[in-house]
Amino acid sequence: LKYPFPARFLVEEVFATMARGPKKHLKRLNAPRHWNLGKMAGVWAPRPSTGPHKMRECLPISVVLRDRLKYALTGKECMQICMERCVKVDGKVRTDFNYPAGFMDVIELEKSGDRFRLLFDTKGRFVLHRINKEEATYKLCRVNKVFISGKKVPVCVTHDGRTIRYPLDLPTFG
Repeated sequence: LKYPFPARFLVEEVFATMARGPKKHLKRLNAPRHWNLGKMAGVWAPRPSTGPHKMRECLPISVVLRDRLKYALTGKECMQICMERCVKVDGKVRTDFNYPAGFMDVIELEKSGDRFRLLFDTKGRFVLHRINKEEATYKLCRVNKVFISGKKVPVCVTHDGRTIRYPLDLPTFG
């Protein structure tokens, strides 16, 4: 097979159209509307890490600390707060300042004694609802899928990625 041009042009054209992996940045104007970020407050927005909630259905911890609670002024301060192991999401310490907190997640800040549940308001925007210590011990989950595992154990998968095994004698989900 003879080409009228050198073979290196073929290789360059293939690489020009290929994507180079997942995107690592997020511009503020492309951020979800329910984050309520000001469009004139800079160019970049914190891109959520991969986790239990989808990118469009979550709120990064750095947005919670900086823009909602005003505990930090910059992204660097958000990182320092998380690295001091001050932030718990659903009872687990999260040091990733871009960790995606989603619907019904409990965000706990031990040093200040604050606990919040992430809910939606009537317009579909995320709201931090202050809760007490007893209410922070449980969480409502939506069951997305129910199936029987390989060893005949029933399993349900929730909206936040949890897989819960349960005994056969429990009533079925409706």
